[in-house]
Amino acid sequence: GAWRLCDIVTGNESQFYHRKIESRQQSKAWVAKEESPPNAVPSRTLVNAIYYRDECLKDLIKILHKKRPSSTANHVKLHHDNEKPHMNDIVFNYLKQEKIKVMAHPSYSSDLAPSDFWLFNWHVHADSSTHQSEINKLPNFLIIVADDLGWSDLSPFGGEISTPNLQMLADNGIRFTDFHTASACSPTRAMLMSGTDHHIAGVGQMTEVMQFQPEFWQGKAGYEGYLNNRVAALPEILQDAGYFTTMSGKWHLGMNPSQIPAQRGFDDSFALLPGAGNHYNYEISIPIFPQVYARNFTYIDQKTLKDFYSTDYFANELIESLKRNAMKTKAPFFAYLPFTAPHWPLQAPADVIAKYKGVYSSGPSALRKARLENQQKLGLLPLNISLPPDDTDEEGWNQLTHDEKAYSAKTMEIFAAMVERLDYAVGRVVNYLKESKQFENTFILFMSDNGASGNTLTNVPISSPSEPGKYFNNSYENIGNKDSLIAYDPRWAHASSAPSRLFKGYITEGGIRCPAIIHYPKLKSPLKVSHEFTTVMDILPTILELANVPHPGTTFRNRTVVTPRGKSWIPYLRKPKKHKHVHSDHDFTGWELFAQRAIRRGKYKAILMPSKGNTSQWELYDLSRDKAELNNLAHREENVLKELIEAWYAYEAETGVILPEDTWSIRFPIEIALHRLIDNQWLSLKAEEILAALAAPFPPASSMQMSRLAITKK
Repeated sequence: GAWRLCDIVTGNESQFYHRKIESRQQSKAWVAKEESPPNAVPSRTLVNAIYYRDECLKDLIKILHKKRPSSTANHVKLHHDNEKPHMNDIVFNYLKQEKIKVMAHPSYSSDLAPSDFWLFNWHVHADSSTHQSEINKLPNFLIIVADDLGWSDLSPFGGEISTPNLQMLADNGIRFTDFHTASACSPTRAMLMSGTDHHIAGVGQMTEVMQFQPEFWQGKAGYEGYLNNRVAALPEILQDAGYFTTMSGKWHLGMNPSQIPAQRGFDDSFALLPGAGNHYNYEISIPIFPQVYARNFTYIDQKTLKDFYSTDYFANELIESLKRNAMKTKAPFFAYLPFTAPHWPLQAPADVIAKYKGVYSSGPSALRKARLENQQKLGLLPLNISLPPDDTDEEGWNQLTHDEKAYSAKTMEIFAAMVERLDYAVGRVVNYLKESKQFENTFILFMSDNGASGNTLTNVPISSPSEPGKYFNNSYENIGNKDSLIAYDPRWAHASSAPSRLFKGYITEGGIRCPAIIHYPKLKSPLKVSHEFTTVMDILPTILELANVPHPGTTFRNRTVVTPRGKSWIPYLRKPKKHKHVHSDHDFTGWELFAQRAIRRGKYKAILMPSKGNTSQWELYDLSRDKAELNNLAHREENVLKELIEAWYAYEAETGVILPEDTWSIRFPIEIALHRLIDNQWLSLKAEEILAALAAPFPPASSMQMSRLAITKK
């Protein structure tokens, strides 16, 4: 009937062609079980789809063109197995271009025939024994993210908190002093996973804000509220290149079954899906952040998670995942460890909290000054730098009563304990890598997702499945325990952000300039401290370059995707004298969140903060001289500002930013009255108004207001 005789070439047999086997040997690919193949194939180089295309298939196609000049590849079918390098858009697009039909194996069958099956096993045996050195040439990757960690909190960045493991990574790696993120968590994570702007990747605005004013964004591209399919996610790309991909920690990029980590390239995952949760998995939930966990494709009943403290549990899960993978395969890994610490609620083991008793009794202004001096001694900042005004000044601290000071200081003690415990967990993962002899071959990157959190979320509406209306106990003696719900106030956040202006939720440097450390001995960089401007979008292209895996371009897994906006750090890190910058003086980087706008090109940054009646004006700062953004150059450098404003509108058009006419309504959903948010009461406000208020960053408040807000009764 319609069937015609055609040539069939199996994927594994085609591997021999790249060894330039002579024509007379080509018929010997099918060999008896006791014999050896005609020629050995270098191990592990087969696991890359690019190598498979360029070194295996292309040579095969050349032979077909030579032997079949009239019909070339017509009526040729490639019958390959289901290994990831074969099931890749890079391969499929090439075969489509050459008009070769692909006959993939059924999912339940790994190979076509016994001889093909034996050949596959021969390669596996070679991979696992005689060619381990080849495997080790491929780097592993470990990305660690802290949640709401300030620029000055860690000891490598001038902080007094004990972080010996991160100090070790910094001492033997590179510290980044000008690394930038979004001003809040989920937009940063979208950029990390995609290498492009969060307005393109699906998180143009935080979901927690969009749900209360959906008319502005509903149905708009880039505002889906989850990591959308317009981007090829980093774990997806590495998964297709043969990497084992695993994560443990906070996701915050989608909660529906189609949006969870298992659907975005992670072979193994344990994730807290929303943006925050009780660190002890206490059953009371926060309505805007329900405690929803997922393991791979399955949602988890939180009651099944025993002996839970988030930082410890996430580290345990990641280590066990890496151990399980090591028993199955020698494939390199991409591991993602996004902690929820030190995000509120501030909770930590009591013995760690006790270590910091009295450390912060002098108040946040003294802490801020001490950290700045340490940063200057470490060479992280120039000696002539000025600090921005303290919106909660020393006079306000001195006006507090002894009990009010003690309560406020204890919130910072708990925060410090959370950071120390995070460092301890990092150390446990690092020790596993050392014990398994993978440490030297693992590219480790540590970062925070945004600036320190100055939000006044000391109390929020709560609910409990067992006892609705049950209250937390925020007494001085109990804060830090599982049944407390507190955050530290803006004064401590300002200290954590030193020397920058403001904190999380703001487009100023305090909200978007974050600590970052990389450790990878094989990089052989002469740098110890980098003052170069970098962004979270740069991480994806940096990792892909180290893995020798190209970005798929505009087509990935049968869908259209965007290309990254970030730039690889590798040329700069390896040869900083030759490649002086990651981003050229002509490149611009934009920001927008909560209707706050900023644009940076080279040393200049322009910002526009919302105001009532949209009366605010653009400000301009030279960050090479003014990291605290104190000296507004808008009237002195009018031409520079004009060019930057034009660049911002270009950024707006490129990324699809959507701004309402009344930008103030997005920035502050309702008027904030601090005294209303006391004692876990619903008060006279509607629930949606309270939640809308809590979802947005709060302006700095006076010392007295904030301290008295913190002291609440059960």
